[in-house]
Amino acid sequence: MKTIAPPHPDPRRPEFKLPPGACDTHCHVFGPASRFPYAENRRYTPPDAPSEKLAALHRHLGISRAVLVQASAHGTDNRAMLDAIARDPDNRRGVAMVDASISDAELRHLNEGGVRAVRYNFVRHLGGAPDYAVIRTMARRIAPLGWHLVLHLDAQDLVEHEAFLLSLDIPYVIDHMGRVAASEGLAQRPFLRLLELMRTPRAWVKVSGAERVSSHGSDFADAIAFARELIACAPDRVLWGTDWPHPNVRAMPDDGDLVDLVPRFAPDAAMRSKLLVENPSKLYWN
Repeated sequence: MKTIAPPHPDPRRPEFKLPPGACDTHCHVFGPASRFPYAENRRYTPPDAPSEKLAALHRHLGISRAVLVQASAHGTDNRAMLDAIARDPDNRRGVAMVDASISDAELRHLNEGGVRAVRYNFVRHLGGAPDYAVIRTMARRIAPLGWHLVLHLDAQDLVEHEAFLLSLDIPYVIDHMGRVAASEGLAQRPFLRLLELMRTPRAWVKVSGAERVSSHGSDFADAIAFARELIACAPDRVLWGTDWPHPNVRAMPDDGDLVDLVPRFAPDAAMRSKLLVENPSKLYWN
């Protein structure tokens, strides 16, 4: 089991000033392990990245709100995430990972704690695709709560699982621009499939994970064209996030640099308001 690197120790203050109400819709809290142990079957061990550090980073960057996404290091034990939401319940929401056996009462408890979605990992290094039937059953169960699904996919999964994604009857969010490889260009088959999915009304996407998409090691500029295409395709169903503390990345980003990519993703101020404020409000604070 590998131990992953900590986030950037001293991210710079971004030049771009985020608008009031800006939301980081993809960030994590890890631990502290002394209070919230990591899952025994985890594929990696992160350094502690608790709620206090996330809050300090967001103050530094000018981020007002956050959606905390449960990561596989904690498995289906959502306590660290729920604790972090409870520290600022008006401005934080959550995305949980759950067992198929979870009771309706437990789902309602998560809802009361600020959770608004269930996440499934398809990526191979985290265990591969879950069972379709399990996801469909969970989708039926969470629909009355007004929740959605969050799906973490590898690029090839956009092709392999396209029919399944099209069959989902509740909204779903695709993480990190589908983890496509910028080096393969805008005409690559997985990205074209992602654009087709985004033309359907239930699909949302996060223009996050530029450091995962990019083939560059520093400025991640080759991810910009992909974000712009997705924003143009579905301006009312795009979200942005930092992915702090950046588990399992090839090159650890400076979060100030990631914020400064936002006006390059969306040069128009009205579109940035949708991306950062209005779209997150619609999905997580409705």
